[in-house]
Amino acid sequence: MQKIVNVIAVSAGVVSLAIVGSGLYVYIQRDKLINNIKSQVLNSVSGSLPGLVDTKLPTTTGLPSAGMGIPKF
Repeated sequence: MQKIVNVIAVSAGVVSLAIVGSGLYVYIQRDKLINNIKSQVLNSVSGSLPGLVDTKLPTTTGLPSAGMGIPKF
């Protein structure tokens, strides 16, 4: 019975150390991980942006070609 309790205690210790170690690694590397994810998202989104920009933007803004003009008195 004592051997079973010892195995469970050692297993619990190993799991606890693994969780603390993983958390510490993520905490130390958080800036690198965030920048990596940002670059992956920007790369995946930037591929579809040129097609969207070309088709969704109007060719004119609706303003007269000479500008807004100044009223004459």
